[in-house]
Amino acid sequence: MPFTELTDRPGTGRAYTEPVRPAIGDAGATGRVRLDAIARWLQDAAYYDLVDAGWDPPGPWLVRRLRIRVERFPELPERLELTTWCSGVGPAVAERRTSLRGEEGARIESAALWVFLDPVKQRPAPHSAEFMAVYGTAANGRRARTKLYHPGTPPPDAVARASFTFRAADLDPARHVNNAAYWAVLEDELAEYGAGEPVDIEIEHRNATGPGPADVLADGKGGRWVLADGAVVATFVGVPSR
Repeated sequence: MPFTELTDRPGTGRAYTEPVRPAIGDAGATGRVRLDAIARWLQDAAYYDLVDAGWDPPGPWLVRRLRIRVERFPELPERLELTTWCSGVGPAVAERRTSLRGEEGARIESAALWVFLDPVKQRPAPHSAEFMAVYGTAANGRRARTKLYHPGTPPPDAVARASFTFRAADLDPARHVNNAAYWAVLEDELAEYGAGEPVDIEIEHRNATGPGPADVLADGKGGRWVLADGAVVATFVGVPSR
């Protein structure tokens, strides 16, 4: 199963750049910036880009898929620069590529699939001509699709890896667990992971959930299934073993 493609930055079209500086709450005990913090940076940059482009408020967008490839993790207090652009569009969806570079050698590439919702009907809605005028050029005709690729059902030999509890503090204004909070599930496994140890992991979000207990199943091949109330709410592929 291929991961979402990490396309190169286009020569034309809109790209948004901002500085990023890790805060104390972004790093774990080793000083390495956590995956959930990186996912939050990506989410916030997407929001800031839309506001900067003139959408304020930018409307409801939901993450369907996110790949994070870390060649080297940032460490507190390394300064970084983030650049993001639209790398594909489809009916009601847009793919966003983001690159981060740190002054001490941190390097991260990501690709996220976002679904745009009608703010009234709360259902996927087509992009406006104004949106396409701003972001369509950078996409360069590349299509983005909502199809999910990860196995949605744990295999028979999957074993319980851990228990996890989503908190009320993990909810966002959409009143469900924010996408960035799901990456904290992996940080329980990778807490002692060093900054120089690369990872390439992708998540797919399948169902929304609220605060409460969750179970994490593993297949021994880098796959993880996060279950809440007996339903799969998210899947990971590419999780390294320790």
